[in-house]
Amino acid sequence: MKKEITVKIKNAANDESEMSFNCPMGISIDSLVSHFGSLSSPLLAVKANGEILPLSSTLDVNARLEPVLRNSPEGLRVYRCSLAFLLAVAARSLFPERNLNIGHSLGYGYYYTFLEGKKPEEDEVLKLQKRMEELVREDLPIESYYMAYAEVMEIFTKNRQEDTALLLDERSESRVRVNECTGFVDMYIYPLVSRTGLLGVFELLPYKEGFLLRFPASGESNHVEPFEDSPKIFEVYDEYKKWGRIVGVNSVGRLNRLVSERTIRDYIRIAEAFQEKKISDMAAQIYEKKDDVKAILIAGPSSSGKTTTAKRLSIALKVMGIEPIEIGLDNYYVGTDNTPLDEHGKPDFECLEALDIPYLNQQLLSLLAGEEVTLPVFDFKAGRRRDTGGRKIRLDRRSMIVLEGIHGLNDALTPQIKKETKFKIYVSALTQLNLDDHNRIPTTDNRLLRRMVRDYQFR
Repeated sequence: MKKEITVKIKNAANDESEMSFNCPMGISIDSLVSHFGSLSSPLLAVKANGEILPLSSTLDVNARLEPVLRNSPEGLRVYRCSLAFLLAVAARSLFPERNLNIGHSLGYGYYYTFLEGKKPEEDEVLKLQKRMEELVREDLPIESYYMAYAEVMEIFTKNRQEDTALLLDERSESRVRVNECTGFVDMYIYPLVSRTGLLGVFELLPYKEGFLLRFPASGESNHVEPFEDSPKIFEVYDEYKKWGRIVGVNSVGRLNRLVSERTIRDYIRIAEAFQEKKISDMAAQIYEKKDDVKAILIAGPSSSGKTTTAKRLSIALKVMGIEPIEIGLDNYYVGTDNTPLDEHGKPDFECLEALDIPYLNQQLLSLLAGEEVTLPVFDFKAGRRRDTGGRKIRLDRRSMIVLEGIHGLNDALTPQIKKETKFKIYVSALTQLNLDDHNRIPTTDNRLLRRMVRDYQFR
């Protein structure tokens, strides 16, 4: 007798209600989507017991299903990953002897090059765009299923997908989930849409030595925004990518190989030396302006390495005869009770108003006037400043303030400090690593991992 499972489906129109019914074990999710009713946006995937799955998946256990719509953060990521797969399908059909390589993001798009190093011609990019549009019009199925490990490795080796084969080389599963469309087989770490017809909004744009795969800014948009170039950001990303290729580590599979060969420490030393050189270069720029600069402001997103950069820069400055005084913006929080609330009604600790700006500027002005101040200390467990325990500091002619925090570059943070006395640095935890040649590691994912480790250890 075939076993049954219980499936609960969340009502799309009412978050508090859901329907429940019994289904045969192994039922396809695709056969259940009609129960979601009227949806505000295209359905791209389903969340089953908290796990996002493609619509072609089957259910073998009791499950609670929620729709993943294009206008949700999860849906937007499904859409973007699916576009990357659509591009891979088109490239394989047009240029079977060339391998695409996904790079970093740039605005609302991903930067691509061909691994062989040849810059694509404009007409080649146009052909790719037209082929992708054809695939969308044909509304072909994108299937997701399991294949035997050995079979998958044979396919990836035959198709010269070396980085993907390397990624699987350290895994021990007997089967691997793959995606397939028009006979092209690939592996993606995020679920994809069920049909190519759901991917009608995109643009290919020739750029530098490759091209951009551009997508809507939000899941609610049905058009691609005009391109706004960010040459400085591209330059930084490109430098790190080139550095990764020089040291032979541009994917997780290649990093895993260093670990298995027990040569990872050499790579770490090289990476540390590269970072120290960058910090030394910044210290040299600051030293050239030592007669004017009194405050070094370091900013960046959460868990990007601001505190670590501040400490390492301080050491480099000491070597040059400058006495840095580190001040953490986190100690100037107004406290949990006085912090503004976000759209979910929770304290928004990352907004500018969460900081006691008048008190900060009062202390900075006192320091610049040669006076002694006692720095505050914020107790994260208690959610307020401590009454005692702060350092007493005073500036002399060799001293510089090193101030770090996510709002460090915002002039509204230090409105009373003269512009010419400030040196601004932006920090971000960029990576030259991909999982393989078509699966990116978003910078936001890196920072999330860093934050989890930091908060567990120190907060």
